[in-house]
Amino acid sequence: MKGTKMGRRTIVRYVSYLTASFVVLAGLAVQGQREAAAYRQGSSGQAVRTIQEKLVRWGYFDGPVDGIYGSKTAAAVKDFQRKNGLAADGVVGSATLAALGMQDSAPSGGSAAQSGSVDLLARVISAEARGEPYSGQVAVGAVILNRVGHPSFPNTIAGVVYQPGAFSCMLDGQFDQPVADSAVRAARDAMNGADPSGGAIYYFNPNTATSAWIWSRPLIKIIGKHRFCS
Repeated sequence: MKGTKMGRRTIVRYVSYLTASFVVLAGLAVQGQREAAAYRQGSSGQAVRTIQEKLVRWGYFDGPVDGIYGSKTAAAVKDFQRKNGLAADGVVGSATLAALGMQDSAPSGGSAAQSGSVDLLARVISAEARGEPYSGQVAVGAVILNRVGHPSFPNTIAGVVYQPGAFSCMLDGQFDQPVADSAVRAARDAMNGADPSGGAIYYFNPNTATSAWIWSRPLIKIIGKHRFCS
C-alpha cells in the first residue's frame, strides 16, 4: 500500500513538471510570435484592417478597409512612416505599430487609472483642439504626455493639465463642455504612443496667441491651426 502511494506521488510530480514545462514553453513561443509580429504586403486579417482604419482616420489612406494589405496600403504606410521619422519600408513592425497607437494594452491592474487618464486627456483635447484635424487632436494629447516625461513639467497627466496657466481652456470654460467622440479616440491613440507632434512640448494658435515668448520656441511642425514646438 505504501509503495502504491509513493508511486502515485511520483506520477503526480512528474505530470506537474511536464505541465509546468509546457506552460513555460508555450509562453515563450507566444512571446516570440508577438515580438516577431510584422505586417507587410500580402498580409491579411483584423490587424491589417485596424492599420487601415488608423491610416484612414489620419488621412493617409483612402482605399477600401478590407483587411488586405495591398500595394495601396503599403504606399500609405510608407507615407505615414516618412512623416513620422520612421524607415519608409512599408512594413508595419513594432516601431510603426507604436506610432499608429497599436501597442499592447497596459496590464489590467492599471485599467481604472488609465481610464481616468484617458478621460482627462480627452477633455483637454476636445477643449483645445475642437475643429482641428484628427492628427492635430492626437498631437495635442501627445504634447501633454510629452510634458509628463519632461523634467520641466509635473510628472502626471493631472499635474500637467491643472498646472496654472498651462491651458486656456481651463480659464474660458471650454474644459467643462461636452467631450467630442474624436477626442476620446485621440486620447487613446496618444496614450498608446502615437505622436504626430514630433515630440513637441508646446503648441499654440498664431491667430490667438498673446505671448511673445511662445514665438521664440523652435517650430517642429504645423498641423491645422496649431504650431507645435520644442
